[in-house]
Amino acid sequence: MKNHKDLDAWKESFDSVKFVYQETGSFLKEDHFLLVNQIRRSAVSIASNIAEGAGRNSKKEFIQYLYFALGSVSELEIQLVISENLNYITNNELFIKIEVERKLILGLIRYLKQKSL
Repeated sequence: MKNHKDLDAWKESFDSVKFVYQETGSFLKEDHFLLVNQIRRSAVSIASNIAEGAGRNSKKEFIQYLYFALGSVSELEIQLVISENLNYITNNELFIKIEVERKLILGLIRYLKQKSL
């Protein structure tokens, strides 16, 4: 198994964490505790689940953690939709990055499932 740092899905998710921190820095202070904290935690969770899964002993466990990462992608997406509706986010780049992450994770899951046949 590759090191998680070699995986495109992890690289993209790690890059998104930095981007999320930059983009959420301008949110109102009263929204930092709930919304910003949750957005940042979701973004970190994606990269963390990919890394943790890659460090597991089996492909089955790795795939399970990739599904956890997909759940965090969906969680991040809805939080960004809320932020967009509150006019905190006007940059669509985060939504594009999320879709790229989703596709990379799904591709990695497909690859691992085929490899195990």
